[in-house]
Amino acid sequence: MHRSMEWWTQLRVRQAQESVSKRALCRDEGISYKTLQKVLTHAEPPGYRRAAPYPEPKLGPYVARIEEILASDKALPKKQRHTAQRIFERLRDEAGYTGGYTQVREKVAQLKRLSGEVFIPLRHDPGTAQMDVGQALVRQGGQLRKVFFFVMALPHSDALFVQAFWHPRTEMFWEFHNRAFEYFGGVPRRISYDNDKVLVSRVIGKRARRPTDGFLQLQSHYCFAEHFCGVNRPNEKGVVEGTVKFARLKYFVPVPQVGDLEEFNGRLIERCREDLSRTLRGQKAPKAALLSEDQAAFLPLPQVPLDACRKIPARASSLSLVRFDTNDYSVPTAYAHHDLLVKGYVDRVEVCCADQMIAWHERCWGREQVVLEPVHYLALLERKPGALDYGRPFADWELPECFAVLRARLEQQWGGEGTREFIRVLQLLAHHSPADLARAIERGLRHGALIRDAIAQFLIPQEDWRGRTFCLDGREHLRQVQVAQTEVAAYAALMAGGGAP
Repeated sequence: MHRSMEWWTQLRVRQAQESVSKRALCRDEGISYKTLQKVLTHAEPPGYRRAAPYPEPKLGPYVARIEEILASDKALPKKQRHTAQRIFERLRDEAGYTGGYTQVREKVAQLKRLSGEVFIPLRHDPGTAQMDVGQALVRQGGQLRKVFFFVMALPHSDALFVQAFWHPRTEMFWEFHNRAFEYFGGVPRRISYDNDKVLVSRVIGKRARRPTDGFLQLQSHYCFAEHFCGVNRPNEKGVVEGTVKFARLKYFVPVPQVGDLEEFNGRLIERCREDLSRTLRGQKAPKAALLSEDQAAFLPLPQVPLDACRKIPARASSLSLVRFDTNDYSVPTAYAHHDLLVKGYVDRVEVCCADQMIAWHERCWGREQVVLEPVHYLALLERKPGALDYGRPFADWELPECFAVLRARLEQQWGGEGTREFIRVLQLLAHHSPADLARAIERGLRHGALIRDAIAQFLIPQEDWRGRTFCLDGREHLRQVQVAQTEVAAYAALMAGGGAP
């Protein structure tokens, strides 16, 4: 019969304070002497307790086999481990088990609880960090795209830094560390990592690691100490593991709209700054106050950040193309067949010859694409003018309307030679922006100055000298200079090939 705690308490108080016998209490309450003894022995109902575990006549002989299966599963990926249903099927089909599934399921759950690993809470000193990478989806141009978001967490202050990139490659790791160290205002003395192949080229035993050259370059530049977690031991950097989950739910739910990834990264930095105002459970100060303790223990930033680019040697082909990450990028035709250096950054690709940068492109994240800059091929057009209409670099070249007007007028006036003159005008783009050249062409069209040399004059900055008088003060050496009057006839004779009169 169920007895309430109130009844239990009243019975104990009555026996302690009234002169009543135990026999009378049993008679008044309608309970046995054994029950009364239990009430007087325990301050609260002890609940039901079995003297011995349930017998398992059917499952008992197979418990050792279940333990063997669970032990072998620990060396396998989680997605390939046995479920309770699969263990039941194997016991039934392979070992002749005749019992039910429920007994197997409960035994599997019990054994997993008993064999669960127990951890010791770690101490987090100021000036240390943990780093990890997560995955999430963003929406760009109406399409869902996967991004890799890099997270660095400071366990002492719980400050975090998050940035998103399209790929988890070496240059992204470098760039992320540059940004993280700048954001935190220093370099953590010790950083914990997992065994990502970008960082570790070989795992040797339980603790020894052979870092990649890329990681060693990063470490040599910033001089922090590294700590690589044990294989399948994410608990060794448990703070950042939790921070990755926090960042995914906080910054990527709902799926964010992304135009430019760098603009989105700017928003992520602002969110990280806002998070510094939070005060965590068990802390007496917000994250921002604890971050100052981390910063006091940091290493100083070097004078310049690491040049976060992957460098590969390449030889430009006969089409003036160099290859980087399966994609081809154009270089000026003067460098065809040359040995060059390609530098791949997070957002761009630079091509260098010796110490000079000769080409720059936005980085292409597709595969086996060709990225062409029309200006790189203009020098070759003078010898191959027919390529202007049929060359691939010029197929989708969008130029202001005045360029087409100029070409039409030149070709109407001089035919094929007009096309060559238009190409010479286009070659001015090697040193001037399309907008500046467009303004010069518009001025040339208004004044009837259509040739390259005339248009080039409009690109020279002209100062407004109206209202000013040239003064010889301080220029005494110019007083003796005599400027003769220009004779137009002499210039005309020179142009006609007759020489000076």
